Amino acid sequence: MIKHQTGILVETVPPLARHIFFTLESREHLAPALRRLALLADGEATVIGFGQSLLQALNVQLDKLRTFPALSAHGIDIPSTQHALWCWLRGDDRGELLHRTNALIAALAPALKVVQVTEAFRYKSGHDLTGYEDGTENPVDQAAIDAAFDSEAPGGSYAAVQHWVHDLAYFKGLPQEEQDHIVGRRISDNEELEDAPESAHVKRTAMEDFDPEAFVVRRSMPYIDGDEAGLVFLAFGSTLDSFEMQLRRMIGLDDGITDGLFRFSRPVTGGYYWCPPVQNGQLKLSTLLLTEQ
Repeated sequence: MIKHQTGILVETVPPLARHIFFTLESREHLAPALRRLALLADGEATVIGFGQSLLQALNVQLDKLRTFPALSAHGIDIPSTQHALWCWLRGDDRGELLHRTNALIAALAPALKVVQVTEAFRYKSGHDLTGYEDGTENPVDQAAIDAAFDSEAPGGSYAAVQHWVHDLAYFKGLPQEEQDHIVGRRISDNEELEDAPESAHVKRTAMEDFDPEAFVVRRSMPYIDGDEAGLVFLAFGSTLDSFEMQLRRMIGLDDGITDGLFRFSRPVTGGYYWCPPVQNGQLKLSTLLLTEQ
């Protein structure tokens, strides 16, 4: 029986995680490298996503996968930093995550080369570094399965990954009421504000307000890199359209109203990835014509 990568739907984000991004170095060595990857990635502790360039190197085309779009509007730039492979390592021991990272890098060489590693962590019970809860409106149970996974062959899920850099000093210097209106929720009880402005993040991204509805499952986690701090935004969907609809509305391409988040935060990366199903505890790679699974 084909199943999804179970780490995608674990309701609580892990205490610690690593996001690892790879670029393609050798097409000749790619197939055996991916077979080795399949032995290491169980879809639970290690979630795997393939970028379009990797699939193109294997002469595989997925209609629903594309590269992340670079968008600009109203003085806001959304960059595209698409990579061939993304790995999301989940765990609770920083040293163990390091060893697992090194094992992946060794298994994928010389076909793929690591170009970025970001250490993420759970803040409080799943909050952004601003102090606000993240993913409040996530669908649950069957609705989460429907939102996160494609029911059509070859199945799997589509992931959007971005690094958002926060200016926390600026944000925390604002009056609490103004902070709440930027987000659209009270930090004290996480309740949505009825009088929030149209620029409030909650209103910009209300998944049920789109046509069709744009439900995704968010699994974002904060990160700190030296003096830089922010959020590794991560959303899984049955299609990339839902996330992209939200992003376009955030920068005001729909109605000219930009999301209040841009007052203190900016995305600096962006990539789209297909997360294949698993079978018999391993990544199902038959779609890539690499196995007989």
